[in-house]
Amino acid sequence: MAGLTVAALLANSRQAEALRLTVIDSAPRPSFDPDDDIALRVSAIANGSADILDNIGAWDTAVSTRACPYEHMRVWDGADDSDGASTLKFDADEFAVPQLGFIVENLLIQDAILKVLDKTDVSLRFDTPIAAIDSAGGTYRVQLEDGREMDADLLIGADGARSLVRESAGIDVTRRPYAQTAFVTHLRPQESHGATARQRFLDDGPLGMLPLADGRISVVWSTTHETARQAMAASDEELGSMLTEASDQVLGELVAAGPRGTFPLCAQHARNYVLPRLALIGDAAHAVHPLAGQGANLGLADASTLSTVIEEAIKKGEHPGDRPVLRRYERARKGANATMLHLMTGLNQLFAAGSPTIGELRRAGMRLFNVSGPLRERAVKVALGAGRQ
Repeated sequence: MAGLTVAALLANSRQAEALRLTVIDSAPRPSFDPDDDIALRVSAIANGSADILDNIGAWDTAVSTRACPYEHMRVWDGADDSDGASTLKFDADEFAVPQLGFIVENLLIQDAILKVLDKTDVSLRFDTPIAAIDSAGGTYRVQLEDGREMDADLLIGADGARSLVRESAGIDVTRRPYAQTAFVTHLRPQESHGATARQRFLDDGPLGMLPLADGRISVVWSTTHETARQAMAASDEELGSMLTEASDQVLGELVAAGPRGTFPLCAQHARNYVLPRLALIGDAAHAVHPLAGQGANLGLADASTLSTVIEEAIKKGEHPGDRPVLRRYERARKGANATMLHLMTGLNQLFAAGSPTIGELRRAGMRLFNVSGPLRERAVKVALGAGRQ
């Protein structure tokens, strides 16, 4: 999503005529069919991220096709009640917005952006694996597996946490594996989800329950490797029982109603976001714990900032690949992303602490947060603004 977004932003910028843009992807072109079931991978898109997608003309397609706005958010400690005094409660009305965000399929967003790119001069090369990337003569040479070569004055790596671009450039990354695996599936709740995003913190990790447009919920359960393995192997009836218990029956009985998947969790952060003629965005630069659903939003904010930096540089007669230019992007985004990464890691560790004393202090802090107007307002502004601290 981040790579397609930066391409669309640049293609629709005032300096588009100065650019020749190519998107290279080893995978087939994403294709969305509204008659298909809701895909397994969904993202919580903040209002600020929706604005970015709206700027390129992709948001109306996505939101009118199949998206679920959520108006409420509830976060609570597993040792407490879901409606207890320590439960963190956020409502759109309190902050004078129509919704706190949207739950949207990643595939739908990709498809909507591609429909925008189809109307531009951007060259889209799917099913195009890259064999190697070399730096030569002030440019990056991209060698494709079919034998073709391409030279880039600016190479933007938006190729995920295991980024070939990052590794080829020799950029170090700090990794911190969590002792958790994320289990993802859809379930049909006995009670209406009420356009509410919910998260229950358990000793082995948080259980996120996100509302879907058809009344189901998407579950992201960050749990132990063994529990995730058991969930994958369980029958539908067993899985429903497991997650009904893990959710404390906040939505009544849960019935398995969708595909399943797992992925290991690891926090990581690139030491450098930029080099001369190269920039990293999205998961290629940073990967955060999914407990707050900020991964996609951070990547879209990267794309927006980088496109603005490039556009302003061209307007000033500067080369957009020069390191002093790209450093403006790095300075704008690296600190904000690091703050979110450390916050997510810290919260995950805090709620996993099994000490009764720490648990009581944790719940006392949540009760204090609930009555702290300025702190609540600041937290919601960050969340609504796509992670733009």
